[in-house]
Amino acid sequence: MLTKEEIIEKTAAYVKELLSGEGSGHDWWHILRVWNNAKTIAASENTDLFIVELAALLHDIGDHKFHNGDETIGPRMAAEWLGSLKVQNETIDLICTIIKELSFKGAGTTSDMSSIEGRIVQDADRLDAIGAIGIARSFAYGGHKSREMYNPTISPEMHDTFEAYKNSTAPTINHFYEKLLLLKDRMHTQTAKRMAQQRHEYMEAYLEQFFDEWNGLK
Repeated sequence: MLTKEEIIEKTAAYVKELLSGEGSGHDWWHILRVWNNAKTIAASENTDLFIVELAALLHDIGDHKFHNGDETIGPRMAAEWLGSLKVQNETIDLICTIIKELSFKGAGTTSDMSSIEGRIVQDADRLDAIGAIGIARSFAYGGHKSREMYNPTISPEMHDTFEAYKNSTAPTINHFYEKLLLLKDRMHTQTAKRMAQQRHEYMEAYLEQFFDEWNGLK
């Protein structure tokens, strides 16, 4: 029987091998940052750290964005991996539920998390989507999907369904208004809210500079 520490160690190694070198901003380093964010947040919460760490490590192993919109592949891969390590079924079910519930589903929708562990991991993941790293990841993903950087003739859209959000092909700058600038006010934990405030302000300053340069003002 593996210890919890051994399960986390093996899971980290598995995810690192699976996602290293991925070029869209959803690579191993993203996972590592979310894992670290989650541990930082969990330190101030009454939670099961084992579940938090495993969910953070496994949350993107089968992202729907890279599997033709299939929302079931991530939880399925996580369940298969954890089952191979003989993790208890109750723990596997909770982790898979977190992965199912985690994704941002559009500005006009809600993403309710049914556990404190899920709220922590969602906060940790959302923190990595904003600030300096969030900006870099947005343009990395936009380039990966061959999207325009910005097009002033295409306005941001506040998607009211997950399908509309998933199917969007809008320019990268629109993504700031359709998701990134909304995340500060959707954090669950006090720790994440504090961390998000500075990152949010950085994005606002970046966008101001971006549009000044775009319009030849600076």
